[in-house]
Amino acid sequence: MKYDILIAGVGGQGVVLASRMLALAAMKAGFRVSTAETIGMSQREGSVSSHIRIGDEISGSLIPAGQADLLIGLEPAETVRNLPFLKKGGKILSNSHAIAPASKPPGSPEYAPEALLAFLKALIPDMLCLDFTRLAEEAGTYRAANVAMLGAAAGAGMLPFSKETILSVLETEIPEKHRAVNRAAFEGAIEKIKPGTLIGNRR
Repeated sequence: MKYDILIAGVGGQGVVLASRMLALAAMKAGFRVSTAETIGMSQREGSVSSHIRIGDEISGSLIPAGQADLLIGLEPAETVRNLPFLKKGGKILSNSHAIAPASKPPGSPEYAPEALLAFLKALIPDMLCLDFTRLAEEAGTYRAANVAMLGAAAGAGMLPFSKETILSVLETEIPEKHRAVNRAAFEGAIEKIKPGTLIGNRR
């Protein structure tokens, strides 16, 4: 068994925490796990990606191009940026909430997240794309968008372990004062993508 997950976002979105939760959940489920992070020049709003490799057939900590089973993009541009890692037939879970670059070179085009999302939808028609930042904010804090996306991935059957396994990790890894709001975001995302919600739609 081998299952490779790439999480991509920008600094401050909780990419590393989401990666740690997935890795711990996989280990709790009895799998071997290897992880690695790549962090851009800026801690805040610079590109951050995390590779989670699960299973017995792991060779190296970084996912090779064209091998990721699941791409979780916390920001539209970062989802597109990391598409080369996705394997043919792989799945995408993307946040539709955009974070404009803190700075851009003179003469560069304006950031157009709607165009990026349209491109992704045309490329992967069955991708799951929602405004997880808004969903998390409704649960209590926009900072729980990363945990909401883990809930959606679990609820949609995109992970090789159960949502209960991730919830048990949430209970130990999230500080007690933030636990209730993160649990609400996690469970709210599961409710949002239950049968009857159209996958691929942004709500």
